[in-house]
Amino acid sequence: MSEPLLLAVPAKGRLQQNAEVFFARSGLELVKPRGPRDYRGAIAGFDGVEIAYLSAAEITSQLGAGAVHLGVTGEDLIREMLPDADRCVVFVDRLGFGFANVVVAVPLAWIDVHNMADLDDVATTFRLKHGRKMRLATKYANLARAFFAGHGVVDYRIVESSGATEAAPAAGTAELIVDITTTGATLAANGLKVVEDGVILRSQANLVAARGASWNAAQRETARLLLDRMAAQKRGYACREVRTRFAAMNETLLNTAREKFGVAAPFGGPTSSGMLTLHCPPQHVHALASFLREHGAEAVSVAALDYVYVRDNALFARLMAELSHHVSQGEGSSDSR
Repeated sequence: MSEPLLLAVPAKGRLQQNAEVFFARSGLELVKPRGPRDYRGAIAGFDGVEIAYLSAAEITSQLGAGAVHLGVTGEDLIREMLPDADRCVVFVDRLGFGFANVVVAVPLAWIDVHNMADLDDVATTFRLKHGRKMRLATKYANLARAFFAGHGVVDYRIVESSGATEAAPAAGTAELIVDITTTGATLAANGLKVVEDGVILRSQANLVAARGASWNAAQRETARLLLDRMAAQKRGYACREVRTRFAAMNETLLNTAREKFGVAAPFGGPTSSGMLTLHCPPQHVHALASFLREHGAEAVSVAALDYVYVRDNALFARLMAELSHHVSQGEGSSDSR
C-alpha cells in the first residue's frame, strides 16, 4: 500500500467547523472512525487520504517541514512563520473563511497620526523626547519588521506579546501594536485605531501544499481527485444554470448575452428545437431572464448548481506546475522520501 496523502486541518474551534463545512460541500466528509477525541481521521468513501488534526500553527510548521502534503491554515501564519514562504509552500486556493487582517494600530488619542508617515514622525519625536524607542507589541514580529522597513520606520522596538495584544497600550507595556482583526471592534474597545495605510496583510484560510513533501505518483493522483471535487464545487457556487427554449435564439443574441451578463454556454448554442442551457453569475440571473423574455422566451428556469466538472483541473494544474518548478530548481525531489 502506498503511503497516504496527509491533509492537515485545524483541530478545534471555528476554523475546524468551517473547514469541515467547506470539505463537505465538495462531497468530502471528514470523519474520525476511532472516535471524536482522535487526532487522526479520514474522508468518508475517499481512499488514499489521512486527516491530521493540528493547531493552525502546527499545520504551518508541518507544511514548512514537508511533513504533510496539504494543510488548511491562514496566510498570516504562513507569512509570519515561514521565511520566504513561497519557496516552501504553494498557495493552492483561498477557501472563503477565516478572514482577518494583520494591521498596525495606535491609540485613538494620537489624533495627528493618520498614516505610516505620521507614525514615523511620532516615533522619531518619541525617541528624542524619552531617550528610548517606542515599543511595538505583536505576535507577528516578522511581518511587522518587513512592513515597517518598507515604510522607512526605524525608531521602534518589538516587545513580545504573550497575552491579549490589544490591551498592551492601555496596560503601559507598549505604545502601539501589530495584531490581527476581523471587524476592528476589539481594537476600538481598547481605545485603538488602525492606521489608514496600516493593513499589512488581508488574510483568510487557504489550502496550502508543501513543496518539500514526498509527492509520489499515488499521492499526486489522490491530490488530483481531491482538487477536482473542490474545483467543481467552486465552479458550481460561482454560477446558476439558466434554461430556456425559444426559436428566435441565435448566435448573435447569445454573444450579446455573453458580453452583457458574463454567461457561458457549456453545452453549445441553441439546438434545433430552441433549447438552450446557460451558466450565469448569480448577480446577473434576473437581468438575463428579462433579456431572454424580451427576445421571445416564454419561460426561463434558474437553478443552483452543486458541482460543475470540466476537462481541465486548474487547481491541480497549478499545484503540479509549482511542484515541477521546485524540482527543476534543485530544491527537492518528488520521489526522494
